[in-house]
This record gives sequence, C-alpha cells and structure tokens, in this order.
Amino acid sequence: MKQPRKPSGKQPRAWQRMLSGRRLDLLDPTPVDIELEDIAHGLAFVARWNGQTTGDWPYSVAEHSLLVEDLFTRADPAASPRWRLAALLHDAPEYVIGDMISPVKAAVGPDYEALDQRLTSAIHIRFGLPAALPKVIKARIKRADTISAWLEATQIAGFTATEANAIFGKPPVFANSLTIHPRPPVQVRADFIARHHALIKEIDAEGL
Repeated sequence: MKQPRKPSGKQPRAWQRMLSGRRLDLLDPTPVDIELEDIAHGLAFVARWNGQTTGDWPYSVAEHSLLVEDLFTRADPAASPRWRLAALLHDAPEYVIGDMISPVKAAVGPDYEALDQRLTSAIHIRFGLPAALPKVIKARIKRADTISAWLEATQIAGFTATEANAIFGKPPVFANSLTIHPRPPVQVRADFIARHHALIKEIDAEGL
C-alpha cells in the first residue's frame, strides 16, 4: 500500500527576480522593491486580449496604459498630474501577474483581486500616490479604461461596433478620432518611461 507523502515543510517560492536585480515578494510586496524600468519592460511585453489582435506586434499593456492616460486627460484636461500618473499606472501590477481577460479573472476568483490590490498599493506608494485612490478618481480611470477597451476591441481585436457597444457601451465622440497601431516593445517601453518622467516633473512642479 502506497504511503502518503510527508509534507516537506518548505514553502513554495513566492517571489520573482526582476531585471533590475530586485526580488519582489508577491505575497508581501514592498515599495522599495519596485522599479519603473521593471514595470515598463514587463508591461511592454505583456499582450492584451491574450494576443488575439491584428498587426505585426502584440498590443501591449504598456501601450494600453498610455492610451488610458491620454483618454483620462482628454476627458478632464484640468486633472492633476498625480491622477494622470495613477491612470498611467492603473494596470502596473500586470508587469508581474500578466494580463488576464475578464472571463479568466472571474474564474480565478477573489485571490486574483487580492494579489492585484497588494501590488497596486505598493506601486502607488513607491511613486507618491495614495495606496487607495479616491473613489471618484478610480471611477474616472475605469471609464477611460472602458473607452480604451472599446477602441481596441473594434480596431484590432475583431469586434463589431455593435458587439463592443453591448459589452463596453458607446464611447464619447472625442474617442472616435483615435487610431491604434501596435508598435515594437522597445518603442512602447521608452514612451512609457518618458511619460512617467514627464508626469513626475509636473507633480514636483505642482508642489513648489
């Protein structure tokens, strides 16, 4: 009769080594182990829509993040740069946990949401944002995220406008002029870093 295997007592590894050399603990992430370059690099190589998009390059989460920040700013040109930075970083945890389409998130359950929230809080603190955003700002970022999803769905993910309207709702008129062109990761990574630096400068100037 086969005997049951005894537990080894060794905990499974719950950290990831980053290219910066940082070792990020996924169960207890700390702001000091988070680097902008790691986020930009990771997001530039994470594909949206499970890679099911047209073009010669995957449409990355970094590209999506730039679009969401643009949409957030177009909807509220007077928004503080710190909230625009929050919009840019809204999917930053995906540099570690990847991008899951909504049906997969629903299947995984609350554990995914808890991990995402821990990482989000640490990232926010690292870059001078509140761990939890004000509800009104979070709602505005979510609205920009939804508009971005509509644009992506209809332009590069094969959805008809009717399908996208049913899932995401009709976008505002100002979004209709925006065109999506997936680009090489190296370009998107550089643009993400540059945009982050520009917003940090605006935040610093605002505090003077």
